[in-house]
Amino acid sequence: MFSLQGHYRRNSDIIDQSRSYSWRMLQLAFFYRLTLSLTLITLFIADIGPLFLGSNNPALYALVSIAYFGLVTASGIPLYLRSPNPHQQSHLLVYLDIVAITILMHASGGITTGLGMLLLISIASGSAVMRGRTAIVFAAIATVSILGEQLFSQIHGSFPDTAYTQTGILGASFFAIAILSDALSRNLRESEQRVSQRELDMANLEQLNDYIIQHMQAGIIVVDIHQRIRLMNEHAWYLLGMPDANTGQLLQQASPELSSELNIWQNDNTSSPQPFHTTPGRRELQAKFSKLGDSQQTGAMIHVEDTATLTRRAQQMKLASLGRLTVSIAHEIRNPLGAISHAQQLLGESPRLDQADKRLNEIIHTNTDRVNDIIESVMKLSRRQQSHPDSIELTTWLNTFMEEFSHTHKLASGTLKISVPPKNTIVQADPTQLRQLLTNLCENSICHFHQDRKKLLISINGGTSHESGGAFLEIIDNGPGIKPDVARQVFEPFFTTRNAGTGLGLYIAKELSEANSLELEYKPTPMGGSCFHISFPEVQPMSR
Repeated sequence: MFSLQGHYRRNSDIIDQSRSYSWRMLQLAFFYRLTLSLTLITLFIADIGPLFLGSNNPALYALVSIAYFGLVTASGIPLYLRSPNPHQQSHLLVYLDIVAITILMHASGGITTGLGMLLLISIASGSAVMRGRTAIVFAAIATVSILGEQLFSQIHGSFPDTAYTQTGILGASFFAIAILSDALSRNLRESEQRVSQRELDMANLEQLNDYIIQHMQAGIIVVDIHQRIRLMNEHAWYLLGMPDANTGQLLQQASPELSSELNIWQNDNTSSPQPFHTTPGRRELQAKFSKLGDSQQTGAMIHVEDTATLTRRAQQMKLASLGRLTVSIAHEIRNPLGAISHAQQLLGESPRLDQADKRLNEIIHTNTDRVNDIIESVMKLSRRQQSHPDSIELTTWLNTFMEEFSHTHKLASGTLKISVPPKNTIVQADPTQLRQLLTNLCENSICHFHQDRKKLLISINGGTSHESGGAFLEIIDNGPGIKPDVARQVFEPFFTTRNAGTGLGLYIAKELSEANSLELEYKPTPMGGSCFHISFPEVQPMSR
């Protein structure tokens, strides 16, 4: 759509450029005629010009010259109003020149006075506005006009000698100047159109580049040597927290943290930029810098990306590798695991097992089930479909989740508590994957609660963060909590503090959060227990 608009704009502008050229040539011809007619009157009245002016018929010369000046002056009105079109005005003015100059030439002594040469300029100006055959018509009419004047003079004996030779040469000159003027005018018009096309193409290309930059998914900022912003697209403006900074202002005003990273990079180009936060609670950003030009004294281009986006790309690669891994697991482990499980069942049916052997058989059964659970979890992770975010009203959705989860796990009334002010808080996430995410976190609280389950309390608190502007959820329990020395490892695959655990519950929860552009982190609570904090992305505005 953008390119088609540029195409239509180019064609219409080329037409406008051609019309503008015709109006400019008509204006120049108007000033020439005005100057010429005023000069002919002034020289005759002041009696300071050539003696032949009006020598044959002074009264006729005075009348025609004054009328010519008046009509030329009056032609400025339609020229100013630009109506009728330049071609029609040019026709009338060239015919006016031919009639007026022919009569003035007759009143001054005929073709030998040289006044007929003035028609060359009139024909040339008409040819510049008109095209092709019209210029030849002007030359033909002018030639017929001067020939008619010569015949009229001979019949009435106005002059003692005839000058048909000069008349023929002047007529040939009319045709030559018409053809030459038409060719020059065509070349000039085509050159202007080519220049106009190139200017419009450059303007359209600039608009297209600006359109692409503004709609890129990566944030783009261009700064000069003094770190003044020369360009910042919509995505960069949004990532930086929608700062009140426009083109020409310092980068420091838009993001002091990004300006600091740029200073470090300019001092040492080999250093790796560190992730940063524009404000506490907002998304973590990663910047990349590149020079604009080869010299040291130059600006820089800054690429700003959300680390969640980078993590999601890495996750896609990881899932692709995990998918291939699960195929190998299915073939290489499941078959022998099934044989071991079947042999354990047959062994358990033997009546000759003593108590020690039965205990060993139970260990085999427990561990085969655990390995099978690990395989099932990994395969579910690899088969997980891409997220399809939807608008979710948290309070209503969480109430439904609480009823289903409490019924499935047979929890006592009051074990799950929900508090989400305001009640109309809406988030963007895949409902199915968000349900699995909360299920894994709540099951983690149940599995690590070693006291009477009736004493278990899981609170799901939510709302809108004042710092980031996005919604959040916190799953808080009253369990033993996680030791500080292992808190960073809880989201790693196969890490568990339970002998019967698979170590994939929190890892899958982390993967689900990243797939939905959510941030999941563990926060210790002052009163003990665990707190898992989920940050939802803030709603991005439509336009800067």
